[in-house]
Amino acid sequence: MSFRAVNEKYLLPASQVLMVLGIVALCQPWSLSLHSYGVTIILIGLIGFNITSKIAPEQTEETGAATHEGVGQ
Repeated sequence: MSFRAVNEKYLLPASQVLMVLGIVALCQPWSLSLHSYGVTIILIGLIGFNITSKIAPEQTEETGAATHEGVGQ
């Protein structure tokens, strides 16, 4: 499995989940320490998303098009 495949399958969704968890941490009323790190969690997820979204997906050798499962079927 190449780095581009790992990025598309794991890193990109992980950064999106991290941003959502940061919003949840910021809005929850139970833990003050979790609330105080909410913006930091969102920013780490945002920086990770900006980096991982710039990496192009793998290309197929036959057509040269990016591989996306379920597209065009």
